Parts: sequence; structure tokens; C-alpha cells
Amino acid sequence: MTGGLELGDVYGATIERIKAQDGDRSRLGMAALMWISHAERPLRADELCNALAVQLGSTVFDATNIPSMSTLVSCCQGLITVDKEASIVRLIHFTLQEYLSTHPDIFSGPRSAMAEICLTYLNSKLVQALWTTPSPDIQNAPFLEYCSVYWGVHAKGDLSDYARSLALELLKGPYGQISTKLLLSQVENFPLWHFYTLSPFSGLHCASFFGIVEVVVGLIDMGCYDIDEEDFLGGGPLAWAARNGHEGVVKILLEREEVNPDKPNNNGRTPLSYAALSGHEGVVKILLEREEVNPDKPDRWGQTPLSDAARDGHEGVVRILLGREEVNPDRPDNRGRTPLSFAAKNGHERVVALLQSRKAVAPSTI
Repeated sequence: MTGGLELGDVYGATIERIKAQDGDRSRLGMAALMWISHAERPLRADELCNALAVQLGSTVFDATNIPSMSTLVSCCQGLITVDKEASIVRLIHFTLQEYLSTHPDIFSGPRSAMAEICLTYLNSKLVQALWTTPSPDIQNAPFLEYCSVYWGVHAKGDLSDYARSLALELLKGPYGQISTKLLLSQVENFPLWHFYTLSPFSGLHCASFFGIVEVVVGLIDMGCYDIDEEDFLGGGPLAWAARNGHEGVVKILLEREEVNPDKPNNNGRTPLSYAALSGHEGVVKILLEREEVNPDKPDRWGQTPLSDAARDGHEGVVRILLGREEVNPDRPDNRGRTPLSFAAKNGHERVVALLQSRKAVAPSTI
């Protein structure tokens, strides 16, 4: 085995050979390395090949541009490999990932570049047609799932002016139901099977979900939406921003008089209850600064923000809520379960101790 320094020299020399290749081989080799090393999850071979076929800014996805996997392996000079059983493309060794991570100048703005590619793909006629099809067959769009789920993650990490303009073009109308389904299928404890339809779900809901401040501001300035518009859950964009802990977007939305900071959705869940459930202390503090927000408001099951925080062991949020006089620390839900019983059942010892320190909490409720 070569030493770390020698291995780094080998990687550096190989990358220089990739860059020196003729024609399109240099672009393909470096782009493949960028995607594999910076993707939010391992990419399948068909996803990577489709990503590299996207022509930036074009509304036409030309399938004849899709390179073969054997071509990519050759262009990468042996630095990538394909797990044939799972069809996952990987770097040849974990030390190559370490090398690329410690040499950020190898790729120019990878996150913004990937956001631009994802957004170009989502804006393409191929995907837009799928968006308007009631039961779309996405087999011919293998890159759709990755783009739908992660374009906003890349954009939030590094938003170029061009990515912002592509995002605004994409989100100025209703967000496609197939992309909404793919996106929300990644949300923990989100029972998609409960819903016959995931519409409405607007571009503003989507931008708030990802927490991209510049895009949210742009959509508001364009006047595309009622910014407290209800989605298929009956909640507004604020609920998605609060749920995912995006403090910047929460502050922007709360600046608008049209936004109800304590708006319950169809299940009685408010932005505060979502923030408490997810343990986002910063968002909880921001929302509690508003007089309209009821910190002890129960949902349809009788569960309060304190119950939500206690159930998942979010000690910081529990402390914040217990600091409010309006909050009943021993309030039972519709089935008689209290914040203490939720915390005890799930083994959150520190939250149990915190709740038991309150005289109003009855030990018998465990």
C-alpha cells in the first residue's frame, strides 16, 4: 500500500490526465467525479449518465447525449467503479473522497453547478409533461427522483444567480405532483398513503420546505401566490419552513401581515407544533415572540407542542415551553397521555427529570 502522500500524488496526476483528454472526455470525466463526490446520496449509473446529458439551460432533454457507463469509466481514468449488483457508481477508494474533500479547488462551485443541472432538468419539457400527467410513468426519467428531492439542498448550499432564475421559473406555478410525491416520500414519519392527492402544493411551499431565502423572497416579490395559501394539508408555507427549521424563511414570512403565525392545518397542527416536534429551538423561540401564537394549543388528538417535544426527547424545546406560564406541563391528550408519559415511554430520561421538577406534573401520569 502506498503512503498517504504518494497516494495523493497518484490522484493528483490522474486528475491532470483526465483534464488533458481531448474533446468531451475531459468534461465528462471531471463532471462525473464532481457528481459522485458531491451527491447527497450514492447515484445509480442511469442517474449519473442522465445528469451528464443535461444541457444547461435547455428545455429539451436530448437522450442522444446520454453517455454510456463504459465511456464514463474510461473518461475517469479508473477513478470510478460500478457496483454491478446495486448499479451504484462509486469512487475507486474512500481515500479518493478524502483527497477531493481536501482539494476543493478541483471543482468550481460544485453545489451551485449541480443545482443548475437539477433545475434545468426539472424545467425541461420531458419533466413538465410528467408534471401534468395524472399517472406518469417515470421510467424514462431516471434523474427525476434525485432532482426532485435534492435540487433545493444543493441550491441552499450555494445559490448562483442563474440557479435562482431557474428556480423562480420552476416555482412560479404549481409544483408538479409527481415531484411533490418524490420529495415528501423522503420526509420522516410522513404517511403519504393517507392522502389521495398532494395538491395543492405550490412553488412557495416547496421553496419554504427547502428554506431557500432568496427564492422565497423572489416569489413573494413576483406576487405569484397568496403567501398564506393552504396546501393539501391545510397549512401554509410557514408550516414547512418551521417543520424543517429554516429560521431565515420563518422570519421573512412572519414579516408579512397576511401570514397567520398560529394557523392550524386540517389536523390542528400549527407551525409551533411542527417546530417543537422536530426540535428546532430557534424557530420555536421566533414563533413564541408573536402574541398570536398559543404555546399550549392542542391538535385534533389533544396533543400540545410540549407533548410533541417531550415524545421525541427535545430537551431544549421542552425547557423553552416550560418557561411559558400558559403551558400546562401536565395536560393530557384525548387518550389521557401527558408530556411526562410520552417522555417516559420513549426513554427520554432527561426530559422526564425536567418535567418531574415541575410541581404541576403528577408522577402518577407515567
